[in-house]
Amino acid sequence: MAKKALKRKRKEAEKTEVEEKKVELPPAKRFSDEPVPKKTKWVNRQRVLVFASRGINHRDRHLMDDLKTLMPHHRPESKMERAKNLQVVNEICEMKNCNKAVMFEGRRKRDLYMWLSNVSQGPCAKFLVENIYTMGELKMTGNCLKGSRPLLSFDENFNSAPHYTVLKELLSQIFGVPNHHPKSQPFFDHVYTFSILDNRVWFRNYQIITEEGELAEIGPRFVLNPVKIFAGSFGGETLWDNPNYISPAKYRQTIAKKAGGKYMNRLEQKVAAQANKPEESYALNPMDEIFKGELLKKAEEIDEKENKDDSNTEPSEVQTKKPKKNKLKQKKQKLGGKAKITSTANSSKTTKPTKKKLGLKIKKKSIVNKKK
Repeated sequence: MAKKALKRKRKEAEKTEVEEKKVELPPAKRFSDEPVPKKTKWVNRQRVLVFASRGINHRDRHLMDDLKTLMPHHRPESKMERAKNLQVVNEICEMKNCNKAVMFEGRRKRDLYMWLSNVSQGPCAKFLVENIYTMGELKMTGNCLKGSRPLLSFDENFNSAPHYTVLKELLSQIFGVPNHHPKSQPFFDHVYTFSILDNRVWFRNYQIITEEGELAEIGPRFVLNPVKIFAGSFGGETLWDNPNYISPAKYRQTIAKKAGGKYMNRLEQKVAAQANKPEESYALNPMDEIFKGELLKKAEEIDEKENKDDSNTEPSEVQTKKPKKNKLKQKKQKLGGKAKITSTANSSKTTKPTKKKLGLKIKKKSIVNKKK
């Protein structure tokens, strides 16, 4: 009986093994509609050291964190103490096995400078970062997967001048994620755009929504104002110097001077306004006022003004000129005489009809008496 039981168990075990061989289990990691990727070597071993010096602002620190999230091939480092000699950065990069470096330098807790350097041989570029907007501030609708590779698009103006070609090569090597990097994803999900406007480099980050070219902005935003390009890494000969660059400290100083001179400008404007103020606003004809109100009063006022003007003239002119006869007074006298004549005439006219009326009354009474 024991032998029969062992035979049955063996047969059942063999059947289960055959069934397991027929059923193929799926792999642990599956990709939808994609072939299984082959193992390839990581040839482009670009490592970028991203760090900052002490004295940067909170917004600048958030910008640095945003760039770290966008660059899976970066290496972090703690804050560096302020030093006049920046050659120490090259030693830090060698210790971290980094080929490129992005260093943020803050001054006066207001201004932010960015250094982009090729650590081994150079060159190195210094930028002033302006108009900073982080991902947290913008809250854009776009989004991309962490670790995905970006497409780099450069403006046509990068080919217009030699210093722009150097900057293009630096930006492409630093921001471009190397192929088959262990921390990167094997697809392109977003686009970095670098455009030149007003002698500055404008950075934007967009998500690729559709294959037709529909985009949505992700962030962050910032503008790079180039200051100098050096031949070596964090030093060396100056290959190019920006003639249009004005330091932010000088710019604020000029604004303060203009604001301080506001009081003097006000006083100068008041003095100039008083000097240029006309005595008479409009050249009016004084004879137009005669037809307003009583004629005699207006005529007297005009006569008084003329007499005052004659008194203000020089004595030599008064002696040479003959005295003017006041025609208006003569007119007044004539008008006064006529008024008297009219009054006497009216009085005479009023007396005559009274006499006639009295005579009529006397006659009427006599007639009435005779009838009686």
